Amino acid sequence: MKQLLKDVETLSSDKYEGRKTGTKGAGMARSYIRDRFDAIGLKSFNTGYQSAFSFKSKNSADISGTNMVGYIAGKTDQVIVISAHYDHLGIVNNEIYNGADDNASGVAGLLYLAEYFMKNPPNNTLIFAAFDAEEMGLQGAKAFVAKPPVALSRIRLNINMDMISHNEKGELYVCGTFKYPELRKFFVVDHLNPKVLFGHDDPKQGIDDWTNQSDQGAFNAKNIPFLYFGVEDHKDYHKASDEYQSINKIFFENAVNAIRNIVGNIDKQRDIQKIFKERLKMKKR
Repeated sequence: MKQLLKDVETLSSDKYEGRKTGTKGAGMARSYIRDRFDAIGLKSFNTGYQSAFSFKSKNSADISGTNMVGYIAGKTDQVIVISAHYDHLGIVNNEIYNGADDNASGVAGLLYLAEYFMKNPPNNTLIFAAFDAEEMGLQGAKAFVAKPPVALSRIRLNINMDMISHNEKGELYVCGTFKYPELRKFFVVDHLNPKVLFGHDDPKQGIDDWTNQSDQGAFNAKNIPFLYFGVEDHKDYHKASDEYQSINKIFFENAVNAIRNIVGNIDKQRDIQKIFKERLKMKKR
């Protein structure tokens, strides 16, 4: 787990200047992720892991972003996309918003899972996507599903991680089983810490419904099943105090282990589409 913590500490250090989309710090984060993808041995879809995109800001300015995408080929042509956004808020009023929990933690978790599944080959093809510009409206994820590296019909599930390292009560929420209750049966973990709780995905909850509040929202818009792992807002959320020193390291390690177990349980299902067979039957009626 030393590498897991090193990844968070590095990506949330001052030299990355808060990793705001389009800045030098974001470019440095991409270089770090590229080097880690290389070291792990992920394959790329093109000549490299970078996938550039552009979008309009709220004031109609053109902004360029870059996703980092690699994969591990599976035994089937079905795909699980494991994602986390690497961008954050940058420098605000001369303070660096380093975003250790939001979302260096998710990227570190993604790298850990990539390393694990490289050593434990998956049944299904796993795409690892570090998205840019989540803080600007899920732009990286939207660009990904608009021009996916594989046919969208092959993508069976999105596992998204955003803020998984900072909770004083040992609680990790998973959002998505309200819409896809079939996925609950895969939540068998080998420990009770953290407490993995279902919730924050009922439309009746209003702003407490997280279904479309992070990158999984772009997959949901395409009716691709998803699971989103994250913690509830804490005192350091979107503040300069979201630093490496503020995360709960043991909780974080346990959270990543729990996510690894759950992803592994799902991947044992060689035909992921069968998980949703009753739903598909009802659609055909």
